[in-house]
Amino acid sequence: MAEESFYAVTLSGKDAQVEWDVLSNDDDYPRGQKLIIKQILLGAEAKEDEFNVVEVHTVKDSLKIPIAVLKAGETRAVNPDVEFYDTSVTFKLIKGNGPVYIHGQNLKDESEVVDMEEETDDDDEAEVEDDEDDGQHPKKKAKLENNAGDKNTKNKKK
Repeated sequence: MAEESFYAVTLSGKDAQVEWDVLSNDDDYPRGQKLIIKQILLGAEAKEDEFNVVEVHTVKDSLKIPIAVLKAGETRAVNPDVEFYDTSVTFKLIKGNGPVYIHGQNLKDESEVVDMEEETDDDDEAEVEDDEDDGQHPKKKAKLENNAGDKNTKNKKK
């Protein structure tokens, strides 16, 4: 089962930055965590004609890339819908003074990892072997058999 929480930070002032730290070796979340950024907004207090650029830096991939360029009077919001899975992330205001608001979701998956190969039953294996013998998909085979029966019935009526 996944635990979901609201994520929000504010970048305000020159070179402001905020880090989201993933709990990578946490036994409570064996399938990891994911941060989803849904919206980045420029605050009403932002200066006119000033660009505000938000850069993201991921630790896992050593990636540095701007994800939002905002300007009062032109672009006040972006909806990047970007996901960061199992990596720490730093958001930095590399240009402008903001304030810039970042909103999203933090998902922590608590479910255990299950190996699907261990859960195959002998019945499933036998069924697969039967299907492979005649080379037809089971639903197609049943449909063909039903259609053959219908044709024989029609021929008898004539």
